[in-house]
Formats: sequence, structure tokens, C-alpha cells
Amino acid sequence: MPHPLKHSSSVITDGRDRAPARSMFKAIGFTDEDLAKPIIGIANTWIETMPCNFNLRELAVRVKEGVRAAGGTPMEFNTIAVSDGITMGTEGMKGSLVSREIVADSIELAGRSYMFDGMIALVACDKTIPGGAMGLARVNVPSVLLYGGSILPGQVNGVDITIQDVFEAVGAHAAGKISDAELLAIEDNACPGAGACGGQYTANTMATAMEIIGLSPMGSASIPAVDPRKGDAGYSAGFVLMDALRGNRRPRDIMNREAFENAIASVAATGGSTNAVLHLLALARDCGVALTIEDFDAISERTPLLVDLKPGGRYVAADVDKAGGIQLIAKRLVEGGYVDGSQATVTGKTLAEASATAAETPGQAVIRALSDPIKPTGGLVILKGNLAPEGGVVKVAGSGHLRHRGPARVFENEEDAMRAVTGGSIRDGDVLVIRYEGPAGGPGMREMLGVTAAIVGAGLGETVALLTDGRFSGATRGLMVGHVAPEAARNGPIAAVCDGDIVVIDCARRELRVELSDGEIQDRLASVQPREPRYPTGVFAKYATLVSSSSQGAVTHPL
Repeated sequence: MPHPLKHSSSVITDGRDRAPARSMFKAIGFTDEDLAKPIIGIANTWIETMPCNFNLRELAVRVKEGVRAAGGTPMEFNTIAVSDGITMGTEGMKGSLVSREIVADSIELAGRSYMFDGMIALVACDKTIPGGAMGLARVNVPSVLLYGGSILPGQVNGVDITIQDVFEAVGAHAAGKISDAELLAIEDNACPGAGACGGQYTANTMATAMEIIGLSPMGSASIPAVDPRKGDAGYSAGFVLMDALRGNRRPRDIMNREAFENAIASVAATGGSTNAVLHLLALARDCGVALTIEDFDAISERTPLLVDLKPGGRYVAADVDKAGGIQLIAKRLVEGGYVDGSQATVTGKTLAEASATAAETPGQAVIRALSDPIKPTGGLVILKGNLAPEGGVVKVAGSGHLRHRGPARVFENEEDAMRAVTGGSIRDGDVLVIRYEGPAGGPGMREMLGVTAAIVGAGLGETVALLTDGRFSGATRGLMVGHVAPEAARNGPIAAVCDGDIVVIDCARRELRVELSDGEIQDRLASVQPREPRYPTGVFAKYATLVSSSSQGAVTHPL
């Protein structure tokens, strides 16, 4: 009699005609008893090229123990990950956003090919989180997304520091503000071990969003990577998955429109990364949920900034765990009516039920009370205007620089802009315009933490602005507008800007414009010559051909 929970894998493992498949499974140690149980795919993004995902090999061991103890048979497979922090500022960074698609595609491909009954995705670095969620949504069998956890902060002179401080130290060193020895001390101490980025940068932003959206078990994401409790959370995830399989709780049932609104609210309330706009738009498409870039502005406008985290605030990601965890953030949002607490989660509890038991550490100052928000509105703003008809994204958490009018300094790539910043040629009032770095133009839409951090490190964070059709790290702060769409490579208005043009950025009015008439912009665009593709073959060429606008999540779905 087939196991009642082998909804998919019985096609692979059961019956006379599947003897060859069983024979091959037995070659690597699986038994008849193993193959008679539900088969659970463990999608691992472990890689030995970064601290972010470095602990996932050990975590997978505990996850598989949990699956076996709960009555399933785990089968682990691996995909890839690209470190934003390591590749930042180089040609290698162009692979980062592309990797999101490869992670999603490979999880989908393995899931459909082996017909797993359920899946658990182990994720950490920025693009593996949305990539993992997208792959699970496409396969749509009962699934759990488990975050590997944040890195602990480093320390210099008794002060907590993160990778953000290293990038900003580069700018400070270039400006002569710190010595070689001071730069080396920051470099040597900022990253003390395994784990993903240490502030509310993209990895922790997306981990928060995935717990609030319901795909990750409540209480699992905020545990730091090297904390022994992370292994316990992995073991527990096996039981959560098997219970979800019995309850037939599937990703696309959990991640509905209201759940996405909850996730956006969590990004706004925590001062999260602008990359969440790209990733949630992309994930919504895979879930069949209608979501637009304008939704982020509307939800951020009605959600207070409650969590005091770097890059705009004072605390690091591990401090969220000490304060009470993401479940305390969820409890605040439910109590304030900023999220829909009736939404389902992978555990079978509603968001309100799952967060109700949050234990707040007395005296903590990381997660503010509803009566004492940092700001009355959230950290994300969507700008539009004649420079960005489809929109641009800016994070305003932690910044008082919300309006700027100044002359454009135009750069055709990130490297030229970085040389100008570190070479001391940027002046107060300038607006750096970095173009041909969009999804198709880069290709790959590089993050530009190197440039933005160098600006801050040089002491220009409150006196200059930057806009680009590329994107930013979650560690970016200051008046930096990313995702400007349409991008230059697709004849967006950003391609028409010339040195000295006056650019206006006004967050209060949600405006991004250049002081040119529509006719002047169109005349200039008509004279712009198409560029030869940087990569005529291979993965970048395929990506550049298929990728959509950043305003649609930079997805590579067929039309």
C-alpha cells in the first residue's frame, strides 16, 4: 500500500517499472524502507566562497535528522550563491542578481525532476533567499524556507562593526580621514565568522519578510548563524515540513496578496533594503499575485519605522534576536494593525498566533514600542518623474537628506564613478548619475555599495545625491536612488542626461526629474546610439535578452 503522503514521489519510486530507479537509489545507501516514505528535497545553497552560506552544510545535517525523525526521507542537492560583498565593485558583481534566477530555476528543476513530496530550502546570502522562495513557489509542494542566520558583529575599540563599516572605511581612507592601520583593523575585525550580513541589509531584510509572509517558521530567522539554537531550528524545520505535508500547506496557498502586503510592511518597519522591492515583485509573479511597485510606497507610507537597525540605525542584526526576535516585530505589527494577523503560516498557525508568544527582553531598545516609533512612516519611497517614468526606489530610514537639487555628474559605469569619488573630484551639491548598469545594460544590475559607502566615508553623505539604473546593497545609506526605470540600455530618460543638467530629487513629493522639457529629452534620446552587448554569448547574454524592467522585479519569465 503506497504511503498516503507520497503525493508526487511514488511516480519515481513505486511499482515494478521503477526497479531501475530504486536500484540506483540503493547504490548510494537508500533502503526500501527509506523509499517507501515521503521523499523530501533539501535544497542547499552552501558554498565555500563567503561567510554568509558557510554554515549551511552543518545546518543541512540537522535538517535531515529532523526530517528522518518526523517520518520522511531527505535527499539533499546543492545550487549556487554569489556573494555581493566579495564581488562588489567588480565585473563579478554582475552575476549577483543573475544568480537569483539560477537558484530559483535549479530548485524548480530538481523539484520537478525528482518529484519530491516536500522541500526545504536552506538559504542565506541575499539572492538565495528570494531565489529559494521563488523555486519553492514554482514547484508548489509543501515547503519550508530556512535562513542560515546573521553573522555576529565584529568589534573595534569596543564598538560593534559590520561589513558596512569596511566599505565606508575605504572612502574615509581615500579622503585621508583614517590611516592604513585603522583601515586594516576594521578589515580584520568586521566579519568574525559564519553568517550573512550583520545589519538590516538585504539578507536580513528578506529573512524578516519570509518569516512575516509565512514561508519560514516563526522564530527561526533571527537566530544568529553560529548560535547552537540554529541547529535546533534546523531539526525543528524537519518536523514543520512533515506537518505541512500532512496538512497539504503549499507555498502559493500561504503567499497570497495579503501575505505580500504583510511582508512589505515588515520591510518598511525595519528600514529594510531597497532590494526587497525587486525580490518581492519577482516572488509575487511566481505566486500569481498582482503586485506593483506603487504598492511599496503606499504600504510604507502607512507603516511606522519601528526597528533601530544599521545601516540607518544603531543596532546590528544579532541585537534583534537578543531583543525578542522577528516574532516580536511581527507581534508589534499585528497589535498595531499594520499587518493582517489572520494570514496562514507554514506551521499551520496564523501570523497572530505564531507571534503571540514573543518574549520581549526587558529594557531592549532595538524594537520600539508602537507608541514610540523612530519615524511615523516606513523606510521605502518610490519616486517618479521625467527621469523615471516607471519609478525609482530610495530608502529614507536613518536619513534627513530628503530633497536635493544639483548638477548632474554623469558616469557610464560604476568604476568611473568610484574613481571620481575616491579621487576627490565630487563636490557638495553634485548628483552622481550612474547608468548602463541596469538589468539588461549591465547586464545584471550591480549593487553599488562601494560607491555609496565611499561617498559617506568621504563625508559627502548629506551633501550629494546619486541615482542609477543599477541597485544598492542593503547597507547603503544616504540619498541614493536606485532601480531608475526604464534603464539607459532600453532608452530610458536617464540615457539623455548630460553633465551639468539640473536634477531634482524630492522624497516628500515622490519626484525624480531633470530640468529639461519632454521635447529636449526625446531629441537627446533619438541621438543615443545603441550599444553593443557586453556579453554576446553565455549566461549574461541570455539574461540581458530575457530580463524585464526593474519595475517588474527584473524577472526572466517568458512573455
